[in-house]
Amino acid sequence: MHISDFDFELPEALIAQHPPAERGASRLLVALPDAPVADTVFSALPDYLEAGDVLVFNNTKVMKARLFGTKASGGKIEALIERVLDAHTALAHVRSSKSPKPGTELIFEGNIRAVMEERAGELFRLRFEDSRSVYEILEHVGKLPLPPYIERAADDDDDARYQTVYAKHQGAVAAPTAGLHFTDGLLEAIRTKGVHTAEVTLHVGAGTFQPVRVENIAEHTMHSEWFEVPSETVAAIEAAQQRGNKVWAVGTTSMRALESAARETGRLKAGTGDTDIFITPGYRFHVADRLITNFHLPKSTLLMLVSAFSGTEHIRNIYRHAVGQQYRFFSYGDAMILGRAYSSRHETQD
Repeated sequence: MHISDFDFELPEALIAQHPPAERGASRLLVALPDAPVADTVFSALPDYLEAGDVLVFNNTKVMKARLFGTKASGGKIEALIERVLDAHTALAHVRSSKSPKPGTELIFEGNIRAVMEERAGELFRLRFEDSRSVYEILEHVGKLPLPPYIERAADDDDDARYQTVYAKHQGAVAAPTAGLHFTDGLLEAIRTKGVHTAEVTLHVGAGTFQPVRVENIAEHTMHSEWFEVPSETVAAIEAAQQRGNKVWAVGTTSMRALESAARETGRLKAGTGDTDIFITPGYRFHVADRLITNFHLPKSTLLMLVSAFSGTEHIRNIYRHAVGQQYRFFSYGDAMILGRAYSSRHETQD
């Protein structure tokens, strides 16, 4: 398929620059198989769930991953920590007038010092010369890395709102945004209805915002992210499937974690590792029956994923409807429920 198959016109006014006034006060587009598209509100989500269904959440936590400073020799520099390797070492995107060479000392706000040890592809390996861990440094002097299409600096409100209420494990540079709509009250209502919840971890990388720049999408090189699917989550999903209930992936990151854990054999297995799974139309899904997700960037890998899940033409129609109804797009935008276009389980990829 070609990149032009995943392009669409989006008025800039529909790109959400702020979260809704209250968490969860978002709209919800419902596009299930063999049913007309419905426009409702996110708080109505329990109406679409049945007792015994299982919702799978990504419990990653966004790091305050952006650091500002200078080279020891002068010159401004900005680092975006992509992955923490150990207590004092991290991989980062670095922006400066000239890329730092190995051995270059970097001085960040708060007199935090680091040395650029080596290049790792497009990333830079930084060693922090501080008694505190990288996570402690980021919490002390780092800034929240809002997505590039939000045209303002992060503020104190974003520190809370660009984080899910169930975030646990630091390591992401972007929020699993489908989860931003959930409140403690909504989670309680879901559980009261008899719906089960389970968790995975996928530390979202900055590559999630990168458009595909090749004409033939088969030539795209997918970025890699760390994930974990616990045995408890596998057990909860298998039990739901045996009952005949549905498995709901909350967000494309949960979906990518689940499909990565089922990638080898077609059956879900507990485990951890790096994934560069690239899901495009023609892929046969192994785990989830439903997907809760926000609206994605044109020409993005996530738009390709939802097109694979629900059908390319179906997604085009949904997005035309969303634009016409003035839904809010992207990270702080509204949400939708999608159904899987394929009914069978445990198929292998074409």
